[in-house]
Amino acid sequence: MPQVEDGRAEQNRASEEIAKAKAAGDDAAELLDRMKALSSEIKGLESELSEVEADCDLIAAGLPNLPDSDAPDGDTDADAVVLREVGDLPDLGFEVVDHLTLAERHGWVEMKAAAEASGARFSYLLGDLVMVELALIRWVVEKVRAEGFEPVVPPVLVREKALFGTGFFPGEREMIYEIPADELFLVGTSEVSLASLHADQIVEAADLPIRYAGISTCFRREAGAAGKDTRGIFRVHQFDKVEMFSFCAPPSSSDEQQKILAIQEEILGGLGIPYRVADIPIGDLGAPASRKFDCEGWIPSEQRYRELTSCSNTTDYQARRLGARFRPDGEGKTSPEPMHTVNGTAVAVGRTLIALIENGQQANGSVVLPEVLVGAGAPASIPAG
Repeated sequence: MPQVEDGRAEQNRASEEIAKAKAAGDDAAELLDRMKALSSEIKGLESELSEVEADCDLIAAGLPNLPDSDAPDGDTDADAVVLREVGDLPDLGFEVVDHLTLAERHGWVEMKAAAEASGARFSYLLGDLVMVELALIRWVVEKVRAEGFEPVVPPVLVREKALFGTGFFPGEREMIYEIPADELFLVGTSEVSLASLHADQIVEAADLPIRYAGISTCFRREAGAAGKDTRGIFRVHQFDKVEMFSFCAPPSSSDEQQKILAIQEEILGGLGIPYRVADIPIGDLGAPASRKFDCEGWIPSEQRYRELTSCSNTTDYQARRLGARFRPDGEGKTSPEPMHTVNGTAVAVGRTLIALIENGQQANGSVVLPEVLVGAGAPASIPAG
């Protein structure tokens, strides 16, 4: 505010005049009165400035990232642009049943007891399905580690700063579980914890990209999803996930996003799940993302594709809020700049299990599993229940 700056400059001049008057033995009473009045005026202006700055910060916190110029127009998932469909849709040749019918028949999922213990949208996984989940996580983690993503088991409880820094606050606060007594929040994705690994740090350009694979349980309140996907384990409050996360130099974030998307497609291809890739429209990107792609797997019982993974380039949006910076090389540049961050789901376990058991179901009620999971410890097939 110019008035504050001018007032402070005047205050400095008045201080010098008072010092000179006293040194010369002159009366400085009038100057002192002027100084007191000026000091009072500046304090009032500073208080007003603080309020204005707080309001500006609040408004800025709610602003989304700038969308990529190549992101498609539109407001909802119906406006997404399908880039490609991969894999043949299964011709099962018998009456398909949904994942919950299959799971309950095999004794893999217990929903009623979970509802008694925890409420709606929780489940117990049991027996062979647990072994499939463990094999799935092991296979995916080994695959992404081979691509340079270092495995991390991050904290699932974070402070408000971490959620604000990644852009989930203030906009998605209603989706996050809060523990008020400890001023902590349960993460809805390990992206939040991974992004905070380099908060308020400066790394060297030569160390980029830095890649992590977070393995965690995640929690979402699913506020506003009443009556939506209530059957089974597709949309639940607690789920396991492996998340890829990259810190990179600004010029390479688009390429890094394509790398993560390619890994996602390799995982779905290796699991034998038919899928399609959707380019998400501007109005459905969410606050942090500049560009986002979804991989949607085929769900036979619904005869449609459903989102299994997403991949977002958040450019410098999260890094600026978290203070995650790097020191550029060359051209005499020494001042730190915000890094770019890119994230993508390696595997959302529950939804992937749905796609696996529905696409692998047989006429006799058994389920055949992909070879890659058998090699990671899953049974080759699960007999009819």
